[in-house]
Amino acid sequence: MEKKKKTNPKLQWAKFAVVLVLYLLFLYWVKSWWGLIVVPFIYDVYITKKIRWQWWKEEEGPVKWVMSWVDALVFALVAVYFINLFFFQNYVIPSSSLEKSLLTGDYLFVSKVSYGPRIPQTPLTMPLTQHTLPVVECKSYIEWPQWDYRRVSGLGQVQLNDIVVFNYPAGDTLCSSQNYQAQDFYRLCYDVGYKIYPQRPDPDSLDILTRRRLFEAIYQGGREYIADNSAEFGEIITRPADRRENYVKRCVGLPGQTLQIKDRIIYLDGKANKEPDNVQYTYRLKLKQALPDELMKELGITMEDLMSLNTLGYMPMTQRAVETLKQQGYAESIVLNKDAEEWDIYPLNGNKHWTRDNYGPVWIPQKGKSVKLTLDNLAIYERPIRTYEGNRLEVTDDGRILINGKEAREYTFKMDYYWMMGDNRHNSLDSRYWGFVPEDHIVGKPIFIWWSSDPDRSGLGGIRWNRLFRFVDNIK
Repeated sequence: MEKKKKTNPKLQWAKFAVVLVLYLLFLYWVKSWWGLIVVPFIYDVYITKKIRWQWWKEEEGPVKWVMSWVDALVFALVAVYFINLFFFQNYVIPSSSLEKSLLTGDYLFVSKVSYGPRIPQTPLTMPLTQHTLPVVECKSYIEWPQWDYRRVSGLGQVQLNDIVVFNYPAGDTLCSSQNYQAQDFYRLCYDVGYKIYPQRPDPDSLDILTRRRLFEAIYQGGREYIADNSAEFGEIITRPADRRENYVKRCVGLPGQTLQIKDRIIYLDGKANKEPDNVQYTYRLKLKQALPDELMKELGITMEDLMSLNTLGYMPMTQRAVETLKQQGYAESIVLNKDAEEWDIYPLNGNKHWTRDNYGPVWIPQKGKSVKLTLDNLAIYERPIRTYEGNRLEVTDDGRILINGKEAREYTFKMDYYWMMGDNRHNSLDSRYWGFVPEDHIVGKPIFIWWSSDPDRSGLGGIRWNRLFRFVDNIK
């Protein structure tokens, strides 16, 4: 039997004091004094040692070996969960919606403290997962308890033109089938509903109330069809705000600003907002010859872009790529793609003939500020009022708007909202398609790219060395 090692009381008291001070500072930061119930246990770990926290160290044989690994694993999971929750997390760019500012295959170091970390709304979740456990394909979180939204003080606020990571707002409801899980559920309901009601409501031929009722019937018909055909679509499921998919876009509109898009240019309160240096639009392109690999690499043209050209007849390009292809004689013709669909534009239940290139004007809700509600603008603001802020909203047959059973002519917002868009403007599902991003969906701010690999290339040639440890704030 080994003798117990003697501990230095002064050293133990010093360790206890340091840990206690750090822990109390953390509680002060998150403004949650319930954590004081842990202090007696910290005191026991360092001073009284009444509880045998590491009893297995006194055992022999496989028990000691197994428990040492369990102890290390639990510590690692708790540490990762704590760090991801309050300080930073890794994020990979899965799609081309921000190209050529952020590229598919970029791995981002995302700071939670830049805007202030959220106190978890769904605290019981498996670390390193968002909503689904790999392999077994089941929920990685327990929905109870659900805490109200609260954000800890951060280093600043979301600024105009910041690149921001946030939870996908329209991801609150979805189909469980893998074939449909990635689709916007609300748009899917309308797409299915239009097959049931093929006559789309013309905004110019119907009065507002009749048009609204027709949109409601189309949506409800589509939703009921999806619910009745679970073999194809799966079950209709919901996710809490902090368990929805992570998206990354550029903030192009702040709370309280009036945003309008005219001929692709974003205007805020009547003033044009500077476009990102690497903004992309799609162009109808006819090539005289195949593009050399080196030129594609230089201009950031991907195999996905070429596939779009081959299948759709157009592909996304920066202004620099357009000019280079013209000057070097690779292009027979390059014409801006002005095709624009209005039926998939937000609000889906209030078509206003807006398109991706000509949108608004729309006022972005601000905390504590009010908007006058009319049947004309209700479609724009009813999702924030009903879904994000938890009110019961109804429209009577005589056109009165009721919020929680009381007639409402205006509404005062409880949260700030943001307008997010991708820099790949014609290939980005963003606020133009699903509306405002509420503040309780904001995750954090990308600080730098710590790794970048080109999915079109393998080996060392696929590593984008010039992007490693590049600060995102330098990407304008």
